[in-house]
Amino acid sequence: MVNILIIMFQVFLAFVGVYQFSISLFGIIRKRKELKHKPQKSFAVLVAAHNEEKVVGALIDNLKNLDYPKELYDIFVICDNCTDGTAEIARSYGVNACERHNQQLRGKGHAIEWMLKELWAMPRQYDAIVMFDADNLVNTDFLNHMNNDLCDGHQVIQAYLDTKNPEDSWVTASYGITYWYCNRLWQLSRKNLKMANFLGGTGMCFETNLMKEMGWGATSLVEDLEFSMRCIKRGIHPVLNYEAKVYDEKPLTFKASARQRLRWMQGHFTVARQYFFPLLWASIKDRSFVKFDAAIYSASVYNTFLGFVVTAMLWLDNLIPADNVFTSIYYYMPWWIAGIVISLTLVMFPLVMILEGIKSRKMYAHLFSMIIFQLSWLPITFYAFFTQNNKQWSHTQHTRVIRLEEVQSKQV
Repeated sequence: MVNILIIMFQVFLAFVGVYQFSISLFGIIRKRKELKHKPQKSFAVLVAAHNEEKVVGALIDNLKNLDYPKELYDIFVICDNCTDGTAEIARSYGVNACERHNQQLRGKGHAIEWMLKELWAMPRQYDAIVMFDADNLVNTDFLNHMNNDLCDGHQVIQAYLDTKNPEDSWVTASYGITYWYCNRLWQLSRKNLKMANFLGGTGMCFETNLMKEMGWGATSLVEDLEFSMRCIKRGIHPVLNYEAKVYDEKPLTFKASARQRLRWMQGHFTVARQYFFPLLWASIKDRSFVKFDAAIYSASVYNTFLGFVVTAMLWLDNLIPADNVFTSIYYYMPWWIAGIVISLTLVMFPLVMILEGIKSRKMYAHLFSMIIFQLSWLPITFYAFFTQNNKQWSHTQHTRVIRLEEVQSKQV
């Protein structure tokens, strides 16, 4: 009986793999979207910050120099439980420093929910809300692209997420390659298929009327994924803007990276429990392929967890000097099937780098170390399963100041 369940799960994982690979092919072709609307939408630009005095100044300086009419946007730094000089630095740049002190409800999701309530009570109201993290940098045409999509009728928009320090270590390089892959073969492919995109935690834009109607309500460890699922469940499809770029700082060490990804996986389990079955049922009831896709994505964390368990069982079974108890589906297939699967998986990453115009030989060399990074998701997800009830927000420290000019110079 156990062997049958293992084979059935392997078949399901194979289906999910073929499904995602098929969708990813639609991200190979990229159609550039031109700006066609003059600046007219007003924006409240929110910057989530917890003890970010080292890096927040560079982002504020960046945001104050966006190529967008200054009277159409204001900057608000959410100083969430800060014990350093974040608020003072924000005020020194002449922007709004909104200080929040609540040790019980900690984390970015709670900070955003608090800030939105503060925003709704202010005399000036804005057409849209844009959210960044304090360690980000953005291209100067960012708000022009958001304005364009809002004028086209989109209500929830996600920018292209890039890294600002991909060459700092093998860990940041792995993040960079992973982001390029996700932007092109996860996000762009779904946009080309007119499906819903998924929010990435920063570089997000929301129509104000929608936010007032829905409320934020996303306070898990992965507030971006949670809000994505809320939108899709309501029939609202977040859309990717590939031309609007945000650069995120990634942790330099494997230890810091593991801590960050553990938090993501813990939160992902929470969202999966809450939204998988409702979205799956809604996809059947509404005959919605988009909701089915969202349900599959929400459950991907369980696929990783159970895939790790099944793989470990199969390997242990092969190592024990006795007749095998469990069976791999590859036992029933020609040997070359496994070879094709592995080859296609490996070739997609360098293909994405070529499509994205990456020329650095150093980054291509990191494709080998990235294999370790990708495999490390398995034990991290395994541990996250048993600690998923941990709701404590773990802060990733940022200390290196990088300016937009430095990031753009490396891309030339």
